[in-house]
Amino acid sequence: MSYQHQYVDGTRIHFPLGKVVCIGRNYAEHAHELNNPVPTEPLLFIKPGSCVVPLGESFALAADRGTVHYEAEIAVLLGKPLSRKPSTEEVLDAISGFAPALDLTLRELQNSLKAKGYPWEVAKSFDGACVLAPFVPADAISDLTDIGIRLSINGAVRQDGNSRDMLNPIVPMLQHIAGHFSLQAGDVILTGTPAGVGPLHNGDELVLELPGHSRFKSCAL
Repeated sequence: MSYQHQYVDGTRIHFPLGKVVCIGRNYAEHAHELNNPVPTEPLLFIKPGSCVVPLGESFALAADRGTVHYEAEIAVLLGKPLSRKPSTEEVLDAISGFAPALDLTLRELQNSLKAKGYPWEVAKSFDGACVLAPFVPADAISDLTDIGIRLSINGAVRQDGNSRDMLNPIVPMLQHIAGHFSLQAGDVILTGTPAGVGPLHNGDELVLELPGHSRFKSCAL
């Protein structure tokens, strides 16, 4: 299924899909659960736009690639470019929307790559590795330090986090990223996952939400 940015009311967003910039270990409890050190500065990596699929009634898991882990995250969509350490006002003006997302990971492969000191991309950038829900318009969320992210699987809450617990809050995070490389309209920022990650299985029924703003049901196939 092809992907096109859209808002929760079904309105299509005209920005082309760009890159997906991810921040790793942005919640201390998640770093601890995987026995990873807590980074002292933002840990960045990039997923290509080709790995993005929409969160519809279902989405496909990577077949025969090993265990696929879910990581629920708050996604930020940019509607204007950012570069060269933008001001807080410029960052806020550039944000077009927020959505719940799944950063899917081939965990066994990632662990093997990490043990060798290699980059993670092949464990993070396979087709279907980024599942994006429709976006809530930016002006619907007034406090970027109080955005919830929740994932339930088969009726049980697996992840329940809030942006207040981020090691790198959303605005400073975008300033940091744009200070290293330019961001464009249509780029998506995945802001890190709270504790509770684990494997997905065929037939798992998911509810992914920004509590109080958007809620979506889907199934892993």
